[in-house]
Amino acid sequence: MRILAIFTFTLWASISGFAGTFEERVAPCLACHGEKGQSENPEVPSLGAQPSPYTVIQLYLFREKLRPVKQMNEAVKELSNDDLQKFADVIATLPAPKPRHDEPDPARMERALALVHRHHCRFCHGADLAGHDNIPRVAAQREDYAAKALREYKSNTRPGYDATMAEVVQPISDAEIADIAYFLAHAP
Repeated sequence: MRILAIFTFTLWASISGFAGTFEERVAPCLACHGEKGQSENPEVPSLGAQPSPYTVIQLYLFREKLRPVKQMNEAVKELSNDDLQKFADVIATLPAPKPRHDEPDPARMERALALVHRHHCRFCHGADLAGHDNIPRVAAQREDYAAKALREYKSNTRPGYDATMAEVVQPISDAEIADIAYFLAHAP
């Protein structure tokens, strides 16, 4: 717990202005979420190529504690609206994450693709699942994070700025969530 407190303070201090340059302020973000847009940390999303409008909204939700994630709430609590936009713009320029390197199970991918079609994932997230405007990129997202996010939407423990995802995931079983997350992690 002490290490988490030290990490959270260090992250907050770096982002909130104690660090001099913007590059110094964004470094802690990239340490967790990946310098090259791809997170190596369990259940921490890859943020590379996320649309700037989507990221601004998420940072705002964290800052206002409308999306309760202690580390993020603490990290962004002192950021101005201009800061939120700067961070979002930097994240949008990071390279898109790469799909998992292992050879995907064809049967599981086929099952998951049917779910992606049935639940109209590509309608909002785009044909390539790269997102746009205020819709997130989900292609090549960490499998563990994608599953966590979908489960949180389903249980209504992850509030959003609109109820679409909560509605979409209600009929999806846990096994189907796992398959969709697997598919997204392998999607280019």
